[in-house]
Amino acid sequence: MNYHWNWRIFWEPAPNGTGTYLDMLLSGLLLTIETAICAWIIALICGSIVGVLRTLPSKTASRIGFLYVEFFRNMPLLVQLFLWFFVLPEVLPNAWGLWLKQMPNAPFFTATIGLGLFMSARVAEQLRSGIGSLPRGQKLAATALGLTTAQTYRYVLLPMAFRIVLPPLTSEFLSTVKNTSVAITIGLIELTAQARAMQEFSFQVFEAFTAATVLYLLVNIVVAVAMRFVERGVAIPGYITGK
Repeated sequence: MNYHWNWRIFWEPAPNGTGTYLDMLLSGLLLTIETAICAWIIALICGSIVGVLRTLPSKTASRIGFLYVEFFRNMPLLVQLFLWFFVLPEVLPNAWGLWLKQMPNAPFFTATIGLGLFMSARVAEQLRSGIGSLPRGQKLAATALGLTTAQTYRYVLLPMAFRIVLPPLTSEFLSTVKNTSVAITIGLIELTAQARAMQEFSFQVFEAFTAATVLYLLVNIVVAVAMRFVERGVAIPGYITGK
């Protein structure tokens, strides 16, 4: 049986009443971008805190950071999303669990938090490596100037470390965009879910997932090109070689 190609399917009305099939895919793309950005904000904040903890002289702080990273980094993202979405409401008190189950846009918030925490462990490791790559003399010079530990990190170590790890952080953000597709398993109607819905409505499976692939590529290319300019703008002579 030959497959019937139909590239005009994108301009045909979708059965769900949201416009054309192209409108379906674009709405999924928008939700994918929103989820990725919100998750990345969580990842940067939590990852930065944990990354700093892992580099502090305190053994207690370092162990806390180590346990955090090992927990979120070594557990598959799919398992974490299932724990947040299906298990957490059952182990909380009844009132809290019921509130979580009835919360509007629960899949979006669950995916954002779960993905953000999952990626934060990777951000923490990148930042730890960046801080560790700095010359020891910078920290000693900050101490000699009378800066506290917090001031040393804020004004000396972190500004340098973030510039050094910006390229790998860009890769992690691109991974965040792609990892949003896993949220289809908890009911988030992002780009992959919309492509799947399109192929179920129209039976044009190749067209649906080809379009989704192209949209993912376009987003990642735009991000990569934009971050390349940012990397060149903040590059530190002697640490990052401009291309």
